[in-house]
Parts: sequence; structure tokens; C-alpha cells
Amino acid sequence: MVIGAAVLLFIASFLDFVGCSGSFCGSVDIPNAWDNLGYGIGIYLGGVIGAGLVVAGRLLPQPRKVAGLDLGQVGTALTIATAWILLWSLIDSEDAGAGLILGFLAALVLAGAAIATPLVPALQAGLVPAPRPAAPQPYGGQPQAGYGYPGAPAQQQPPFGGGQPQAPAPAGDFSPFWFAVPVARPLFAEDGSPNPIAELAPGTWYLAVEQRGAALVAQTQDGRRGVLQDTSGIQRG
Repeated sequence: MVIGAAVLLFIASFLDFVGCSGSFCGSVDIPNAWDNLGYGIGIYLGGVIGAGLVVAGRLLPQPRKVAGLDLGQVGTALTIATAWILLWSLIDSEDAGAGLILGFLAALVLAGAAIATPLVPALQAGLVPAPRPAAPQPYGGQPQAGYGYPGAPAQQQPPFGGGQPQAPAPAGDFSPFWFAVPVARPLFAEDGSPNPIAELAPGTWYLAVEQRGAALVAQTQDGRRGVLQDTSGIQRG
């Protein structure tokens, strides 16, 4: 509706701005809005620009601001000003032409549509949908290569203060393996401290470096090691 009213307003600017009656009208050059740049550019074109700002505000998924106002608000103000000026021009005119009458009607519809845009839910949605966020890696899906995933080389972070990282020493016939947890689970310190040092999140692969009874000693992506006491339901990579 906004675009249609703007097109009609632009067409009206080329029609007769004042009326004429009598036999001499055929020899008189009746002006249109563009014969007076104050009307052509300041009023008619201002309304068209306002419509463009309203449409641009709906095209952009994220609102842009001009002097602290949204583009749609600036455009609405321009369309209202256009309709208001054309209304008083129509009232003050002794013989209004088709361009003035049609221009006022188009500006009135344009201003109404611009005002209704933020009020009607169907008109509030952006014409271009916002980009969707990347879908999270489904649990159990094939992870990408890199640290913290099966098939990637294990990279240990050196301990604080430098020095060479210590390689895990598997006990017995235990072989390190990658695993993922079905739900978030705490990782406790190896010294038996009751406070968790990290939390293992589902959808991320961790390296099990040692088994202690039913518990596992796991290593996180940043090189921290701790004891995973609840190993029920884990998925091996």
C-alpha cells in the first residue's frame, strides 16, 4: 500500500496543479507541481522519499537510525507533513487541479499506511527475514576436525609457569578415547576436592585419559584434567 500510494503521488505531481474553465484554457500553459520546485521537490518528492524510508525500514532486518529515530519514523513524519501541506493547499485553492486533488488523496493514503505500519502486526514483519543463527551440532552427529574431537590430535596445554606437558599414563589395558556427555556434568579435581573445576557440555567431545573404577579422568579443550564421576549414558567417539 505504501509503495502504491507513493507511485500515485509521484504521478500526480505531473498533472495540473490548478484547474481551468473556459474557452481560453486550451491556450494557457497550466502548471504542474514541478513548475514550482517548492511543491515538486519539497512536497511531492518529500512524500515519495518518506515512503522509501518506511519501506527501507521494513527491508532491513536490523533497524537503522537517523538522528536517534528509526528510518520508518522519519519516513512517517515526511508523509504526514506532505499530506498536511497538500490539505491546506487544497483548502486555500480556488480551483484545484487534478494534480493537487489526486496528490492529496495519495498523500493521505500514504500517511495512513505509514502510521499503520508499526501498529498492525501483519505490517511489522521485515520484508527481508533476518539471517538464521547457525544450527548447533546435534548430539551424536559427526563433529568437525580439530582439537576436542575424535580423529584430531590431542593437544595438551602446558601447565602454568611453563614446562613440558605430562602425557597421561593409562593404567592396565585402558586406551584413551573420545566421549560426549548426554547432559551437562561437573568435572571434579583429581585431588578429591568437592568443588567442580569445569562443566562438560553436551555436543562437545572430550578425551578420557584414565579410568578410576566407574569414574573417568577427562581432559577439556583448554588442557584441564579432572574426574568425571557420573559416566552413565556417555557416547564414545
